[in-house]
Order: sequence, then C-alpha cells, then structure tokens
Amino acid sequence: MKIGELSRRTRVSVRMLRYYEDQGLLAPRRTDAGYRDYGPAEEETVRRIKLLGAAGMTLETIQQLLPCVKSDQPAFTPCDNLRRILAEQVGLIDQRIETLSQSRTILAGFLSSVD
Repeated sequence: MKIGELSRRTRVSVRMLRYYEDQGLLAPRRTDAGYRDYGPAEEETVRRIKLLGAAGMTLETIQQLLPCVKSDQPAFTPCDNLRRILAEQVGLIDQRIETLSQSRTILAGFLSSVD
C-alpha cells in the first residue's frame, strides 16, 4: 500500500510516517519506480508505535522497545533491558504525577484565596 493509505488506516500523518522512517522505525519496501510500498508488517509497526507513544514514551524509548512488542496489545517478548526500560518509564510518569499534584495544590490555594 502507498503511504497515503497507511496514513488513513493508522490515522498517522504522512509527515509523521516519513519521520518514523527517517528515525529507523519503519523500513518500507520500494517499488521499481522508487515509491514506498507498505505492507501489513509496517501497518502493525505503526500501531505498536502509537501504543507505546500513548503510554508517554519518547521515540528514542520506543526504538528500544519496539523489537520486544508482540502485538498491538501490551504484550512483550523477552529482550535485553526490557524490565529496566519499563521501570524507568514508570518512574518518569510517577515524577510527572508528583509535579502535577504539586501544581494542583498551588493552584487550588490560589483559587481558595480568591473566594
């Protein structure tokens, strides 16, 4: 399938698909005319990238985890550093939650002083 069709199926912009390719996350075949030719494997890879991105991971982290993802569900095959990477990601999210909680407390204090 052409890049526009992959974009439509995955709801990822053509520009972002090209960026994924530039970053080494996608490697579509090329036709004799040089056009990108995406198959079911590339479509599945984009869905996996979206799943990991929705979990708050950066493309750099996704690049490390992508070989470990078995499907578009949160299921992994064993691979090097998987536990460490996932633990780091949980820690980063915990830090964000703490920062947001502190921000909320400050803003709630401002709001109560306005009342």
